[in-house]
Amino acid sequence: MAFTRATGKHRRPRRSVRTGANIAGVTTIASGVVAGIAGPALAASDEAPAPEQTGLQQAIVIDEGLADQIQAQAQSQETAAAEAAAKARAETIARQEAARKAEAAAKKAKAERAAKERAAREAERKRLNTFVAPISGSYVSTGYQASSGLWSSGSHTGIDFHAASGTTVHAVGAGEVVEAGWGGSYGNNIVIKMKDGTYTQYGHMSSLNVSVGQKVTPGQQIGLSGATGNVTGPHLHFEARTSPDYGSDIDPVAYLRSHGVSV
Repeated sequence: MAFTRATGKHRRPRRSVRTGANIAGVTTIASGVVAGIAGPALAASDEAPAPEQTGLQQAIVIDEGLADQIQAQAQSQETAAAEAAAKARAETIARQEAARKAEAAAKKAKAERAAKERAAREAERKRLNTFVAPISGSYVSTGYQASSGLWSSGSHTGIDFHAASGTTVHAVGAGEVVEAGWGGSYGNNIVIKMKDGTYTQYGHMSSLNVSVGQKVTPGQQIGLSGATGNVTGPHLHFEARTSPDYGSDIDPVAYLRSHGVSV
């Protein structure tokens, strides 16, 4: 006999049935995806499989490259620092060497100046202690203690140097002028107190170039020869004395020779 269903709303399928259908659908989709993925993979199975790349491996590669860069930078900085230190040391050594050389040069220059000063003082000392002839290139025309009625004492108290009027007369050594002017029979005369305490006299001069109290040096011009006073012709009368006064005369030739002057 025929059965009829009751009229009314259709009943919803059970959950288990619907769930099973869903599972079947998902399975179908998954199978299709797997087949889609597996197809190319199987097609390329003859080739060597490429190494699988992961985020961790990429991070390691990046870290290694960065480490190399950091190490290279550190080495570069270390090299630059070493070069800078070496340059600084070289500059310090160069400055020290320059300072040493400058100090040595200064000491040498100082020693040379001191040596020159000593040499100059010694030369000046020798010059001041040097004696010269009162007339350059002349000779003794009348000797010491020669006898003649021309002299009041009866003998010559000095020596005469041959000299025409106007010939330069030199101080024979260093000293101080104690007399300069008219000296009676000596005419225009000069008396000098020498450094060793003796005295020298220059007579019959035509002109005088020094005055009392003036310091003179060896070879300095003190006047010109002439024929003033008690003379028979132009010449220079030269005396050496132990005092500035007449009568204290000593041998002028021996005096000059004792001071290195060849007469």
